[in-house]
Amino acid sequence: MAKKVLQATTMTKQERAKRRLLSAAQKAAATLLIQYDNDGGFDEDRVEEMRDQYGVNRITRQKEASLLRKLWDAFVNPFTIVLFALAAISFLTDVLIAAPQERDLTAVLIVLSMVTLSGLLRFIQEARSGAAAEKLGEMVETTAATLRRGEETGQGERQEIPLDEIVVGDLVYLAAGDIIPADLRILTAKDLFVSQSSLTGESEPVEKFMDAVSGRPVNPLDLNNLAFMGSTVVSGAATALVLAVGDDTELGKIAGQLQEKAPPTSFERGVSAVSGVLIRFMLVMVPFVLFINGFTKGDWLQAFLFALSVAVGLTPEMLPMIVSANLAKGAVAMARKKVVVKELNSIQNFGAMDLLCTDKTGTLTQDRIILEYHLDINGNEDPRVLRHAFLNSYYQTGLKNLMDISIIERAREEGVADGEYRKLDEIPFDFLRRRMSVVVADESGKAQLITKGAIEEMLAISSFVDYGGDIRPMTDEARAEILEKCQNYNSDGLRVLGVAQKTNPSPQGAFSVADESDMVLIGYLAFLDPPKESSSDAIAALREYGVAVKVLTGDNDAVTRSVCRQVGLDSGEILLGADVEMMDEEALKAAAERTSVFAKLSPQQKARIVAALRENGHTVGYMGDGINDAAAMKAADVGISVDTAVDIAKESANIILMEKDLMVLEEGVVEGRKIYANIIKYIKMTASSNFGNILSILAASAFLPFLPMLPLQLLLLNLIYDVSCIAIPWDNVDKGFLAVPRRWDASSISKFMLWIGPTSSVFDITTYLLMYFIVCPMAAGGLLFHELSDPAMQASYIAVFQAGWFVESMWSQTLVIHMIRTPKIPFIQSRASGLLSFMTAAGSVLLTAIPFTPFGQAIGLLPLPPVYFAYLGATVLLYMALATVFKRLFVRRYGELL
Repeated sequence: MAKKVLQATTMTKQERAKRRLLSAAQKAAATLLIQYDNDGGFDEDRVEEMRDQYGVNRITRQKEASLLRKLWDAFVNPFTIVLFALAAISFLTDVLIAAPQERDLTAVLIVLSMVTLSGLLRFIQEARSGAAAEKLGEMVETTAATLRRGEETGQGERQEIPLDEIVVGDLVYLAAGDIIPADLRILTAKDLFVSQSSLTGESEPVEKFMDAVSGRPVNPLDLNNLAFMGSTVVSGAATALVLAVGDDTELGKIAGQLQEKAPPTSFERGVSAVSGVLIRFMLVMVPFVLFINGFTKGDWLQAFLFALSVAVGLTPEMLPMIVSANLAKGAVAMARKKVVVKELNSIQNFGAMDLLCTDKTGTLTQDRIILEYHLDINGNEDPRVLRHAFLNSYYQTGLKNLMDISIIERAREEGVADGEYRKLDEIPFDFLRRRMSVVVADESGKAQLITKGAIEEMLAISSFVDYGGDIRPMTDEARAEILEKCQNYNSDGLRVLGVAQKTNPSPQGAFSVADESDMVLIGYLAFLDPPKESSSDAIAALREYGVAVKVLTGDNDAVTRSVCRQVGLDSGEILLGADVEMMDEEALKAAAERTSVFAKLSPQQKARIVAALRENGHTVGYMGDGINDAAAMKAADVGISVDTAVDIAKESANIILMEKDLMVLEEGVVEGRKIYANIIKYIKMTASSNFGNILSILAASAFLPFLPMLPLQLLLLNLIYDVSCIAIPWDNVDKGFLAVPRRWDASSISKFMLWIGPTSSVFDITTYLLMYFIVCPMAAGGLLFHELSDPAMQASYIAVFQAGWFVESMWSQTLVIHMIRTPKIPFIQSRASGLLSFMTAAGSVLLTAIPFTPFGQAIGLLPLPPVYFAYLGATVLLYMALATVFKRLFVRRYGELL
């Protein structure tokens, strides 16, 4: 007995939840409602009591990183690890093993300043981005329909509440498109099919039932009267009792797997590959600098310190900050436009997108359905058709779409929504049948099965036609005449549904799809979904940016063609779902490439088309808001949804638009391309500048009898240059660059480095020659270095030489930024942003002034003669001219600069 008590007390919450599920699966619905004391819904006191007892309905997914973790992520990366190692070595050589009078922390402090600058800016930008996304994300809310007691009435009311407010014992309503909010026991079900592939891997939806199970079940996932958090309702309707919430659900048990970091995207892999190349380049080249200087100068310690400084200079420590700042800046900019970016990297994918696939309703159209006509078979207005449509829409428990709402509003306006009816049953909508039915009885007890749906599906189940009270058999001639009338309405942009009924139906048991037969078609409903005013402009704007728009809709081809014509899309040959179904993958890839408009598609067909387009090499975005769009969004490179979308669509999206407008997508495309441009600018300027610097340093090391720059001077130069680069994420981008989709491609970096890098080396070497043979001898009585015997004169000669290259290096590196950021002529045809211009100018002026200050003299520099600046001006102009020539040659050969 004691052992049993011990087992009960040590049982985990998850184990107790599993036991509740298995126990509830074997009990009748009425027994469960009594057990959980839910008679008409919980009031607030009961909700709090259940929440205290069973917990909050929130899964412990990836916990928000602590402040220390965020700082660690911001400051620790491959580049900063290299810098930390270099700082440690510098501390060893400059402090620990140095003579007391030679101990100097300056080099260590400069290296650590670089790390601090990069890490701090990355931390700040990511914090800004996170705050903006969180603030906007609070506006996106997933809800569930629950039975709760109203505060004023005290009566049970159907209420939409946020998922995290669901508690054990709640009674919830499920309909097509819902995400199941917790682990549930189905109490009533009507043709309920649930996709639980995220939990079990089953690709096909599973039908769920209300009946209690027998035997001794072991695994809750095997039971067909239980539904689980995270799965989705494909079709049908149900009521269910909540049995487990949050971490106690089946999904909660695998929360550890959910917390695993997602695999890196192509963008992340590309940045990592570039990072690795730059670090390997540094590790290979620095030993050359060490050995050449060691052998030629004979001072191995000085050669080692110089090589250490070169390693710092070749480490692109600002790259993580540049990437993070660009992505975060993009997220903040999109947040201002009411766009929630769920994944930062998806902004860059926006810029790469060259195909936008979209459904029709709510994107091209206003998503404001108007019931234009309710007609009998002869095409005359008929209130009886509207009344039957009202009964069908009003009494369904499934997802009321915009057409249902339009029918209900119109019926109330025209006074045909009167009368007392009692709902007997319903057959919910699904995307295969494309229709739904309700069974109602009036005050006299007369029962009617009323069905509405796509006209082709209605003709398939209708055996009779009502011609103004004259019921006739459905003939081929009648069917053809009805289809022709509907085609005419479709051509005018109207969507047509058929309405049919059957009086006093006699089901075999509960009503099912089999009862939708031998119906009487009584008329049509014609709806108008007007195109948005902005659609034409948005499609034209996307086309200007190289993004083609394809329409993938479940609607019929005639309506789709009409809408496309109104918004300026050439529909050409429309491919129908039936055609897609007959194609193998190769045929579909060819057809998808040449077709712009697809109609009458199922959800799986939409996803197949998106996958085929990606196989063809396109970067595909998909925008949708319905249940039938979720699979296509997951298949796309960028899934885009809206705040008003069904739950599963929002969960499948990378980006959520708070306002469903294609113009916002155009802005997203531009923002993504700006991000790519400014990241690739930094990478290419860093790679080419580093390559040029190495060539210059190797030449100086081989031929000069002294170091071209002291280690401390080189570190200071790199620090000031890094500060200048801070503004790159805020730089302007040429309109021409934004006009073309940009996919991440690191393959051109090595070519760029080999072409552009040596242009700066040419002028580094001319500066060496000018300083060695002209400028320095002016300060040394006309003598060259090897002709001087006075150590003081030699020191002055070296100090002036190093000051000259110190200043010229900053000017050439600064010009690299302006030359590489555009294929045009900088400052004239293309100007950098004000912030970048200011930062680079300020850096150049500050560094130019250093040799004239006591600080400059303290680090081994001397003032430069005025004639030097004449040579510097000529060097700058010639460098710009040569770089422009090589840029044009590069573009001519490889097609683009960046």
